Amino acid sequence: MMRMSVFVDSAQYIAFLNDADDLHEAAEEAAQLLADVPLVTTEAILVEVLNFLSRRGPYYRRLAVALVDTLRSEPTLHIEPQTTKLLDEGIDLYRRREDKSYSVTDCISMVTCRRHGIKEVATADHNFEQEGFTILLT
Repeated sequence: MMRMSVFVDSAQYIAFLNDADDLHEAAEEAAQLLADVPLVTTEAILVEVLNFLSRRGPYYRRLAVALVDTLRSEPTLHIEPQTTKLLDEGIDLYRRREDKSYSVTDCISMVTCRRHGIKEVATADHNFEQEGFTILLT
């Protein structure tokens, strides 16, 4: 039986690139397990990865750009475009969860997961569990 699509969060990409990251080994294992699985992410996640790694110096900036270039040409990865409608839906969830620490990028990701019927997320971010998703990096 083929696994349903999995959403890939910035935590997966960042940990995969950074071998000093506490989640690096888990991210490598997840990448192997998900090699033949349809994946989904968002343009907002790609921006988040680029922004996070921009503070780590030229080496990580180059890695981040190379990763994004590779992901954008990966046929098994759907990158959900950032649209005004998606942003509005993300902001609406953000507004309704004022008791949570969700970022607007988290909310956009959660909305995208629901749109695609996704239940599993390649992340260690427990915010996704609070919304009923299964996280894969533990």
